[in-house]
Amino acid sequence: MRQILDPMKKLLTSFVFVVILMSCADSSEKTMTVSGTVKGLKKGVLYLQKVSDSSLVTIDSLEIRGDGNFSFKTVLESPEVFYLYLNKKDNNIMNDRITFFGEPGEITIHTAWNAFDTKAVIEGSATHKKLEEYRKVMSRFNSQNLELIRAASDPAFQNDAKAMDSLQRANDKNILRSYLYSLNFALNHKDSDIAPYIALTEVADANIIYLDSIYNSLTPEVANAKYGRALQDYLEEIRSGQ
Repeated sequence: MRQILDPMKKLLTSFVFVVILMSCADSSEKTMTVSGTVKGLKKGVLYLQKVSDSSLVTIDSLEIRGDGNFSFKTVLESPEVFYLYLNKKDNNIMNDRITFFGEPGEITIHTAWNAFDTKAVIEGSATHKKLEEYRKVMSRFNSQNLELIRAASDPAFQNDAKAMDSLQRANDKNILRSYLYSLNFALNHKDSDIAPYIALTEVADANIIYLDSIYNSLTPEVANAKYGRALQDYLEEIRSGQ
C-alpha cells in the first residue's frame, strides 16, 4: 500500500508546485510597475488611482519626505486609465493629477512638483503613446474652438449678424471635424484599447451606427478587455432605450 501512496504523494506535490509556478507567472505577466520621480518634491502624498464602478478609488499611496522617487505595483487584466494624484499639502488643487494609460509591464513617469501634470513624461505604455498622439491633434481642434469663442465675444462681431453666422458655421465645422477625427482614430486602432476608450469618452453621443462600427472592428482581445466590454454594454443600453 505504501508503495502505491508514495508515488501518488510525489505526483500530487509536483502538481501543486506546477500550479503555483503557473499562478506566479500569470500574475507577473499582468503586473504593472509605475515608478519615477517628482523633481523638487520634498513633502506630500502620492496616490495611484483608477475608476471602478463609476467611482475614483485609491489603489495605493506613498508619503514623500525629502525624496521625490516613487514606485507602485498593481495587477491588471488589460490596459486601462490610471491617475497619479499628488497631494502637495499646499491648499492648491491645480496641477495635481496625471492621467495615463496603464498596462502590464514597466512604466516610468518623470515630472516636477510645480508642474505636476503639464511636465509629465510618460514612457513604457504603448497604449498611452496612442493616447498622446490623439490628444495632440485634438488640442488643435480645441485651440481653434477657443479662438472662435473669443472672436464671438468681441463686440465688433456681436453687432454684425453675418459675422456671427460665419463664426457659428466655422464652429460647427470644427466640431464636426473633431468628431470625424475621433471616429476615424478609433476605427484605425482596432487592435488597441484606445479605440473603445475614445468611443466611450469622446464620441459617446455619436450615432449608434458609428459606435457599432467601432465595436465590430475591434480585435477579439480588445473586445474582451475592460473598455471593449464597457462599449458593448453601452451599445446594449442604447438599443434597449430605443
